[in-house]
Amino acid sequence: MGTGENRIANILLALSRGHTLSAGELAEKLDVSERTIRNDIRQINDELKGCAAVEFVQGRCSLQIYDVEAFRTARLRMTQSDERFNSPRNRMDYVLGKLMRAEGPLLTDELAYEMSIGRSTLVSDLKKLRTELTANGLSIVGKTSKGLVLEGGETNLRHYVLENAYDGLYRDYPLDPEITELVDRAFAESPFEQSEAFQRFLTVMLDRFLTGHPLENLPQAFYSLTARQEFQAVDRLLEEIGCFLHVEFPPEEKLFVLLPIVGMRTPADAENMKAIELDQAMGPLADKIFCQIKKELNIVLERPEFMEEFLYHLMFMINRLRFHVRLKSDVLAELREKYPLAWQMGGVAANVIRAEYGVEVTEDEKSYLASYFGVFLEETAKRRRPFRAAVVCGTGRVTARLVAAQLKRVLDSSVELSLLPVEKATPETLSEFGLIFTTVQIPCQTDQPVIFIHEIFNEQELRHKIEKAKYWEQVDVPVLDNNWFVMVGLLDESRFFRFTGGESYEEAVEQMVASLTEQGEVDEGFAQRLREREKMGTMAFDHAVAIPHTIQKIGDRLVLAVGTFPQPVRYLERDIRLIFLMALPEQVNSEDGLLIRVYEEIISLTRDGALMDRVTKAEDFQALLRALYRQA
Repeated sequence: MGTGENRIANILLALSRGHTLSAGELAEKLDVSERTIRNDIRQINDELKGCAAVEFVQGRCSLQIYDVEAFRTARLRMTQSDERFNSPRNRMDYVLGKLMRAEGPLLTDELAYEMSIGRSTLVSDLKKLRTELTANGLSIVGKTSKGLVLEGGETNLRHYVLENAYDGLYRDYPLDPEITELVDRAFAESPFEQSEAFQRFLTVMLDRFLTGHPLENLPQAFYSLTARQEFQAVDRLLEEIGCFLHVEFPPEEKLFVLLPIVGMRTPADAENMKAIELDQAMGPLADKIFCQIKKELNIVLERPEFMEEFLYHLMFMINRLRFHVRLKSDVLAELREKYPLAWQMGGVAANVIRAEYGVEVTEDEKSYLASYFGVFLEETAKRRRPFRAAVVCGTGRVTARLVAAQLKRVLDSSVELSLLPVEKATPETLSEFGLIFTTVQIPCQTDQPVIFIHEIFNEQELRHKIEKAKYWEQVDVPVLDNNWFVMVGLLDESRFFRFTGGESYEEAVEQMVASLTEQGEVDEGFAQRLREREKMGTMAFDHAVAIPHTIQKIGDRLVLAVGTFPQPVRYLERDIRLIFLMALPEQVNSEDGLLIRVYEEIISLTRDGALMDRVTKAEDFQALLRALYRQA
């Protein structure tokens, strides 16, 4: 009950300073019946205990105060808010609890009176509650001249309570200490980890079953769980709890309590994890997910050491989704923002899981998938061919070692760093390295990227240059300057398209493809493959950037084209401002991360509103370059 909803307080306030009102006027003011007002006044007078009183004189109410100090104390006591009713959520939970435990219909006026709220407030709360319940297969039905009744399946009710109202209904009702002891001992003797979810499921089950609301027949899929080792552990536990309570739990109640175990988080302890039987269907499912990521994004993920952990995660996640066990992610928004490519891969995986199991992957579950894919990308990068770099120094080996020592603080640990005297800096020798660092003028020409450094250098600045140099062989970046996007090296004037605004998205893509085909950048069949790929869905970020892409049969390089619109064009309920058209090499070179880097650059662009504006407003290729120069 919040400010303005405490009728006692409002009646005393309305009658203060000598004001008089009829019972009808008070009832209208507080949106209750006159009968309720008269009951409230009787309660007020009982609480005031003679220090004051609300009196009726000629049909009008007035407040008479006999002891000012005693009245102040009594008023403070009477008008303090009941925290149970200080928010719509709390009131909705209270009403739900009353309906769950009611033996018959409940009167609206009586509910409002219990909570000291107006009828209109209760009606508003009931409207919100009805909306939530309807989405969960439940309803509050008004019986004519009788009151409100809660209708719907027991399974649906329990899941609704667990997801929406558990704290409001059960936070003050902990498990019996002896039951808690039985639970602790059971989990200590099993490979399964006890969770808060398990305690919640057990609490709800005990409350509902012991108050005469048992589960009846469950979907057939539930009964298949009785064959799992997890069920045997739950069966033993509930036999012990049943002996303590002198009841016998049917299989349905045991299966309900089993759900948070079959849908638990992947155990952190590897030994406990492997003690749990793995569904053998998870291996083929993971293969399908990885194949689909390859098909849609052209990213090849190598199986990491913790692949088995990922398979267990898939199993537990699918169980959670099949049996309606919710798992909340604390990092959903942050992960989606900082790791958008991994999030996109999580979306691909979610589509595969939906197709295979008929379950909808929630946003929270998608975030956990994205976490794994983020790690997969890192692990895949580590497995690439070691990047070799040389240090050419002409002022002595000690100086070269000093430079090398500094470089090791800057370079990734996977980089192989070699010292090379200037007299051995020949084209043949230098060609063996992906990157050359030097403090002197190299006496020969080389096709490898060269970074000139001083014996003592700015580490941060060098990190930027190194990051660019990694892609030197794959893009035509003329200078090693961190202010440039790597994707700039994949673009030229012939692959920049400025649309007038009269074209549709489809027309714009067709123009780009036709131009690339005419230039010989893609093969004749590229257009058809792209149309087929687009039917599966266009990859898009932030509803602003579309990335149509498919395999091309000419060459082994990534081809990139960009199209800009002066005004957004509508496509698949998105306002597209930019098109990045990609022609992907047929044979993926897993030893380089160019494609991943370009994806990440495109995504970073969408996160920068000012940069997006500069790019979309670029009227020619030179303007685009200026926009993609970070310090423009």
